[in-house]
Amino acid sequence: MTPTSVPPSAALLADFGTIADLIRAHARAEPARRALVECTGTATRTIDYANLDALMDRIAAALQRDGLRPGDAIAVCATTSIEYAAVFLGALRAGVVVAPLAPGSTPESLARMLADAGARLLFTDASAADTVGTAGAGSVPRIALDSSSAGQPLDAWLAPPGTAPAPVVVQPGWAFNIIYSSGTTGAPKGIVQSHGMRWSHVKRGANYGYGPRTVTLLSTPLYSNTTLVVFFPTLAYGGTLLLMPKFDAAGYLRQAQAQRVTHTMLVPVQYQRLMARPDFDAHDLSSFQMKFCTSAPFNAALKTDVLKRWPGGLVEFYGMTEGGGTCILEAHLHPDKLHTVGRPAEGHDIRLIDDAGREVPPGEAGEVVGHSGGMMTGYHGQPEKTREAEWFAPDGKRFIRTGDIGRFDADGFLTLFDRKKDMIISGGFNIYPSDLEALLREHPAVADVAVVGMPSPEWGETPVAFVVVHPGSDIPAEALRDWLNQRVGKTQRLAALHYVDELPRSPIGKVLKRELRERHGSGA
Repeated sequence: MTPTSVPPSAALLADFGTIADLIRAHARAEPARRALVECTGTATRTIDYANLDALMDRIAAALQRDGLRPGDAIAVCATTSIEYAAVFLGALRAGVVVAPLAPGSTPESLARMLADAGARLLFTDASAADTVGTAGAGSVPRIALDSSSAGQPLDAWLAPPGTAPAPVVVQPGWAFNIIYSSGTTGAPKGIVQSHGMRWSHVKRGANYGYGPRTVTLLSTPLYSNTTLVVFFPTLAYGGTLLLMPKFDAAGYLRQAQAQRVTHTMLVPVQYQRLMARPDFDAHDLSSFQMKFCTSAPFNAALKTDVLKRWPGGLVEFYGMTEGGGTCILEAHLHPDKLHTVGRPAEGHDIRLIDDAGREVPPGEAGEVVGHSGGMMTGYHGQPEKTREAEWFAPDGKRFIRTGDIGRFDADGFLTLFDRKKDMIISGGFNIYPSDLEALLREHPAVADVAVVGMPSPEWGETPVAFVVVHPGSDIPAEALRDWLNQRVGKTQRLAALHYVDELPRSPIGKVLKRELRERHGSGA
């Protein structure tokens, strides 16, 4: 039997397979089943498995026609759409590596990422036209995914209907995609993930109820690994993916109820905005089976609220795009461990090391390092950066460093304190911003908060808080600072507390603490 003639259920039991082959198997088994639904406002567009499979063939064939071979790369810099998803999947069928890039990147950063990936083609749309146009990417042919003038129209570029690509036998070690870890500021690092790593994510999906009747709602961007860890398993198991190009809480709840959504991936700030809506409890969300969260700290009080008011399980993944080790908290099964990120996933080896690279004794805090079957090959074209991200155990076993500080409890659950780079060293004492943030969130006036270390001539660094207060709050900033300082030790006291309208965040919800430091450094 050829790989695409194996029933999907049997293929999913194999040690290795490809998502493109599974989509073909689903297209043959149930051709009219919905594969992708693009949700924009109240309008939707749909493509079924048969038509998605055919479009993937046309994309793969067009890439081969243009001379791309397995291992060559394309880039996609666009808003989430059916066409974006189809190009990603069609490239995988041809063994071509995909570099999904953020439309919000600076032109300089985008140019560096295109060059680093060695992208042979750039798929884009109107949302990225200005950035692409000034990125010095003129030598890379552009294809427009929408009807804009961003490049050659996709319909004109595609191979003719019915064209079949030359078969490609994908190997587990081949590069699947290149995810860039810093596409908005700083020097981008391309994280190379293999087909074998993505297959391990697909296999893990069996634990969370994925199947042909799954309906997954995604509102995070396709260039984010946060999205992709749910995107691919949904299609691999024959489910339906609802794609929201832009998140808005009201639209999300409307689609979740109308489409009888079963699964979703959200980042903590999205959960926060959804739960804060006065009409949240008026929506029928009883269809939900499993909700996922990753990418940023998920505070225990918010987890408690989600468990209380939103049906279905809640699972938090802690890990890195680089791979290594993953911890999983099945919050609905462990309501007494919501302050943790769970225990290491099956087959994942998570350890803690000190600044000298030695494992710390049980019960002590240290930097989290991890090893698993799903690890990046390395940073694309940056072997020195790859070496900096690795730690090797005395027996030679390779681990990926996270840069996070954590501690295991007696039950094997991992509690995180902070990013190592965010830890504040004030007068020789270590201060974890997350401790101060958690305490400030207990005050009824506080809606959002970030604590960062600011330069201090006396102490080296000193903690400063940036707070978003709830509408109608009238507590002065100095009074809130005093409230906090009365509840912490002398070395943890805030030097200042500033009110801000909002915290700067990445598109997937991470607070950009470096931006806070740069923006407020002189005044704080």
